Amino acid sequence: MRWELDWLENRARITPKAQAVIDAETNTIWNYKQLNERAISFANWLLEQGVNKGDRIALLAPNHISYLDMLFACKKIGAIFVPLNSRLSIKEINDILLDCTPKLVGVHVRFQEVFCQLGHSADFRKFFVGNAHYEAIALQKACLIQEADIRDDTPLLMIYTGGTTGKPKGVVLTNQSVLWNGMNTVLSWNLSSDDITLTYIPMFHTGGLNALTVPVLLTGGTVVIADQFEPKKAIEYLKRYRCTIVLFVPTMYHMIIQLEEFQEAEFPDMKTFLSGGAPCPHEIYEAFWEKSLFFKEGYGLTEAGPNNFFIDPKEAHVKKGSVGRPMLFNNIKLMKDHGQEAEVDEVGEIWIKGNHCFYEYWNNQEATKNTFINGWLCTGDLAKKDKDGYFYIVGRKKDMIITGGENVYPLEVEQWLLTHSMVDEVAVVGLPDQKWGEMVTAFVVLKNKNSISEDELITYCSHKLGKYKIPKSFYFIEQLPKTHVGKIDKKALLEMKFV
Repeated sequence: MRWELDWLENRARITPKAQAVIDAETNTIWNYKQLNERAISFANWLLEQGVNKGDRIALLAPNHISYLDMLFACKKIGAIFVPLNSRLSIKEINDILLDCTPKLVGVHVRFQEVFCQLGHSADFRKFFVGNAHYEAIALQKACLIQEADIRDDTPLLMIYTGGTTGKPKGVVLTNQSVLWNGMNTVLSWNLSSDDITLTYIPMFHTGGLNALTVPVLLTGGTVVIADQFEPKKAIEYLKRYRCTIVLFVPTMYHMIIQLEEFQEAEFPDMKTFLSGGAPCPHEIYEAFWEKSLFFKEGYGLTEAGPNNFFIDPKEAHVKKGSVGRPMLFNNIKLMKDHGQEAEVDEVGEIWIKGNHCFYEYWNNQEATKNTFINGWLCTGDLAKKDKDGYFYIVGRKKDMIITGGENVYPLEVEQWLLTHSMVDEVAVVGLPDQKWGEMVTAFVVLKNKNSISEDELITYCSHKLGKYKIPKSFYFIEQLPKTHVGKIDKKALLEMKFV
């Protein structure tokens, strides 16, 4: 295995005074020299606390500079950084801590009430993040007191999956995984040191940390960190900091495009609005297209990247709904259940191969083994490819509905229902049914209560969808349950008491 270079150290040498990170709330700015010095200071502090190569360092915090402090400090000494989902319950967080057995857990002062409730059954020490003592450590500015043998395959980052399809799993990403995702993104997406991004997606999520934050830092650009998403503030920050590229999830865009501030705003510096985390309703494409703004979708998962495709923003409206073609340094194929590769316009499971893929699931060799086939990562996601080689995400393999022997892909039904003027949000799932095996069922949030009936929606569906795809039942609800990053949580939906 090759020795792993410290690219932040080198970036700080090349562009020391360039703006690296900005805290949107306080307008605090750190250049690359300062960012690297903070990492060195915290690396030394971790060593003084007895942290060794391979030890886990967990962090519970809102979006904050401490994510980058801990990530790059761990990189320098070979420790493993474990960002914790702050939106989980105390029990869920403690279960993760029992699984990853960290040596230290940092807790932001905003979560002081949580601090004392962590780790009753685990052996680790806690420290506060975001206070004066923490900043005092950051300003020590010493040389690294102990060099570590850091290799490409040295684990760097462990991100726990959302657990929407089962118990959360610790996805272990090596130095190689993180670096190759960054390089692949920079080169495939044509990022440069002129790029500025706004990170609103939680940084405990791969989308918040690896989608744009690390790639933009790798290329010498600027990352603006913001917390607690508010659509009006998001528009304000995008304009104030002259952002050139941004990643939001569809629910964030759904809130943004309804604002008068969005209709009136101009974004002269913006190259691309990027959507990820879930397939995006076509109405969002249209809202940006009407303002002559480039908008496109991406696809990824914690186990791979999360960046895997590229589509030219100029083509995204023509190929609406497509995530594009595979990036420069990865291979992707679509596989059918019987082991054959899918043909054009056939649905298959996405298999990925590349140096950006994850190393293992922590403490779960069986799940790791079941995820790889001959070096290919089997994602469990379904897609199809058109004659031009553009990929379209169809949905999760586990979400596919088999009704009367026919396959129904919920996304197709959802996208059509969302074109109705009275439908605000929708989720389609399969419920057990004695006659059909599964029954196509839609959960609908209306823009105006009682503005449309079930019969009217059935009629509307019949204009576009085959009879077996039309939902047999509609539930009208006030809001759909969401995960911590704004995805519709179908697992929670199925657990609702009226189902």
